[in-house]
Amino acid sequence: MSTITWLGHSAFKLETAAVSILVDPFFTDPAMRALAEKGGVDLVLVTHDHGDHVGSAVEICKATGASLGAIVGTSGRLAAAGVPESQIVGGGFNMGGTIECCGATVTMTQAYHSSDSGSPAGYIITMPDGLTVYHAGDTCIFSGMALWGKLYRIDVALLPIGGFYTMDARQAAMACGLLKCSSVVPMHYGTFPILAQDSREFEQLVASQVPGCRCVPMTPGSSLEFHR
Repeated sequence: MSTITWLGHSAFKLETAAVSILVDPFFTDPAMRALAEKGGVDLVLVTHDHGDHVGSAVEICKATGASLGAIVGTSGRLAAAGVPESQIVGGGFNMGGTIECCGATVTMTQAYHSSDSGSPAGYIITMPDGLTVYHAGDTCIFSGMALWGKLYRIDVALLPIGGFYTMDARQAAMACGLLKCSSVVPMHYGTFPILAQDSREFEQLVASQVPGCRCVPMTPGSSLEFHR
């Protein structure tokens, strides 16, 4: 059994008894950092170097001793910002590459966005209990999502729906069909005025267009248990 906690925006904590993984630890609510660090952190993953995704990654790695996973280039920027190089997995890894941490495996996928260092990325995370989670990072829809849906049985997809900087609700709903994910959690909405402010349109589109996928909207700070 794995627990997924949404910490707001694109920040998530994935946990089992064996491992604790943070993705894109940017918090609009300061209380979320304490929740993120509660019980320890083994690995921090950063999808790209924008401030609303790097967030507190450097501080959390330094405070907890967590390893850092990020693409080559972005990992160097975070090392320069203070993450000890000994904590950066492989000195940085790259598209299609896989790293391991405490029984979990993490494969880096492409994302179509922008980044001042390295390239934007997503991650397919397989937890020790077998639960497979796809964090898309910031991206538009792209046809390659169908390949990841063939290579992996994706149990939970974490998809941006806010539009303007990323996919909107229509693209994200279609992405669920490409990924063939069992469940989807919407993210990257409501944080800034220019983004979609709620997930209602997305929920309706998933229900009508991808009936085999369960849409699971969360509130910041809430946790859900997922079984393989």
